[in-house]
Amino acid sequence: MLRDIKHLIGTPEVNELLSYAVIDEPDALQHTSSEYSEQAALQLFGWEEEQLLLGLVGFEETEDGSLEVKHMAVLPENRGKGYARGMILELLTSREPRYLMAETEDEVAANFYRSLGFMVYSLGVNGAGIEMFRCVYETEEAEDME
Repeated sequence: MLRDIKHLIGTPEVNELLSYAVIDEPDALQHTSSEYSEQAALQLFGWEEEQLLLGLVGFEETEDGSLEVKHMAVLPENRGKGYARGMILELLTSREPRYLMAETEDEVAANFYRSLGFMVYSLGVNGAGIEMFRCVYETEEAEDME
């Protein structure tokens, strides 16, 4: 079940999970934690089972009612058990966004989003020579509005 964990930023459990979702550069974890703490628009939710934090998803709600996933991570020992899928599905049902979007440089992550019905688009190669992907899930309500 997802619950708001923004107030837990800086705790060892949240830091560990967030470290799996940020770029492996000095100060990246601290910078990302500060952004979540300081920016009201950024939300951070955790997936818990039996009072254990197993995963997290950070996102921003845009003005048009869409959600953009900024960070998502599951503890390594719990990967492949459906927790990431559960977080995405719960965001879709609880928030009812017009669109749910994410960007990734990871082809495995792009395939994960594709398996959930997201349309995956190549954004081309970034300055570091890595292909970037934009993943977009359009809800039925958004389709009906067109």
